[in-house]
Amino acid sequence: MSGRLVHTGQVIVDLVMRVRDVPEPGGDVLASSTELLTGGGFNVMSAAARSGARVVYAGAHGTGRFGDQIRASLRDEGIAIASPPLADGDTGLCVALVDKTGERTFVTGTGAEGRMRPEQLAAIDVRPDDLVYLSGYSLLHESNRAALRAWLPTLGQSRVLLDPGPLAAQIDADTLTEILPSVDVLSCNATEAHALTGLAESASAAAALRARLGPGAATIVRTGPSGCVLSTSDTTRTIPGSPVTPVDTNGAGDTHCGVLAATLLAAADLETAAHRANAAAAFSVLRSGPATAPTASELDRFLAERT
Repeated sequence: MSGRLVHTGQVIVDLVMRVRDVPEPGGDVLASSTELLTGGGFNVMSAAARSGARVVYAGAHGTGRFGDQIRASLRDEGIAIASPPLADGDTGLCVALVDKTGERTFVTGTGAEGRMRPEQLAAIDVRPDDLVYLSGYSLLHESNRAALRAWLPTLGQSRVLLDPGPLAAQIDADTLTEILPSVDVLSCNATEAHALTGLAESASAAAALRARLGPGAATIVRTGPSGCVLSTSDTTRTIPGSPVTPVDTNGAGDTHCGVLAATLLAAADLETAAHRANAAAAFSVLRSGPATAPTASELDRFLAERT
């Protein structure tokens, strides 16, 4: 791989609590386990790094206990950190409740990762063979949004991968209209695609989103165990998945995006990258925790077993 994944999203700390059921409003439940893990954008980056990509974290991070934890986790995965920590606060925290079915529910408190400054991005030497990852969460933070809107037009030939995320419907419509023509690959799940288009059928939503991108761009709509829908200027088709019985679905979409990015950086075509990303997402839900992506060799074996 010659290019790098340049990740402009947010790395935070996940407080992961396993519960039988998510409590009703005003209710209380006891967690069977509690873990404090590095999460958010870390899940995408670790997935890409484990698949062999060189990865740079270009987002903001803070000082304090949580900032120290996320920097240690990034270093452990061999991920470079582009900027020093901000001195005016710690990194944020997300509470993730994982129920008996493996489904997850999030509540996020924003910290320094939501205060990106234009000079942080301007200092990064982005190369034509790099792939820039853009998170929808970034477009919800005023500071991050302003920095990215000024920076994206300067990227030249570098490709951009956008994951709008669970709060896709809350992204300002004018911001999306401005950003989407700069996006080369948009990857979201079926719920997010419906929120962005109003279309319930994944293939129709994928095609509608692709039409909002620039020439030659593509959309991927992740559809869980069935795989994903890939829409290009030529066709819209389903890339089959690898159905498994999940243990924990937390981070599956991030694994998909990270492995998709790594495979594209290895010069694969979109269909090959989507097929490999589907398998990686399936592998990841067999493990508990947010950062459960396979290594390249683990993924190769997983794919071989299903051939």
